[in-house]
Amino acid sequence: MSYNPFTLEGKTILVTGASSGIGRATAIECSKMGARVIITGRNEERLEETYRNLQKADHKFIVSDLGEENGIQNLVSQLPAIDGVVHCAGITSNLPFQFATREKFDSIMDVNFYAPVEISRLSIKAKKLNKNSSIVFISSISGVFISSVASSIYCASKGALNGLIKGLALDLASKGIRVNSVNPGIVETNLFDAGLITKEQLAVEMNNYPLKRYGKPEDIAHAAIYLLSTASSWVTGANLLIDGGYTLK
Repeated sequence: MSYNPFTLEGKTILVTGASSGIGRATAIECSKMGARVIITGRNEERLEETYRNLQKADHKFIVSDLGEENGIQNLVSQLPAIDGVVHCAGITSNLPFQFATREKFDSIMDVNFYAPVEISRLSIKAKKLNKNSSIVFISSISGVFISSVASSIYCASKGALNGLIKGLALDLASKGIRVNSVNPGIVETNLFDAGLITKEQLAVEMNNYPLKRYGKPEDIAHAAIYLLSTASSWVTGANLLIDGGYTLK
């Protein structure tokens, strides 16, 4: 067998939000790298579709609504010992601040911030995270490097995540557990189907990317694999920027 520092052979990895988009791609790519993958999401039908696309066998899927406290507790209770987690579950919001109610903020923060925080906290408390494991948060360039009109709620949730990982990386360093985030620009996922932006607007926006394309879910998945693998064993508390050069301008 050839040397490969990016292999995930022998590792068990949890991927949230695995029913579509970045989460689905991450789960599939992790399985290709040899990991046993535990996938979770709200939609059982789409989660089963992801499961059928995983390479090899011995994977597991858990249907769970991470927007609910019971859903988070249910997920953690069913977890085996894991060597890494990629927090992909997330929702977006496009609402001017003056119309942003407390309820709207709570709905976004519950999924984008509190869910990954609680999954991580409860997993550590229950000793489900093995020594030298890796926690990866899928964040964003929004709220960390840039912002845009009507995105204050979403930016707040992602900015909070990137602040969290700094302290969490220090708190868990003694256990050998690493904590990092991936910060993507626009990625081609089914979020485009929500109708928040037109095809014409997308074409214009692409000109702001020096590499002249949007990201693919696999681009983000491969970054997560790097952070899960021993290739990044000296990396913790880092925000990995993957944006096709967008923030250079």
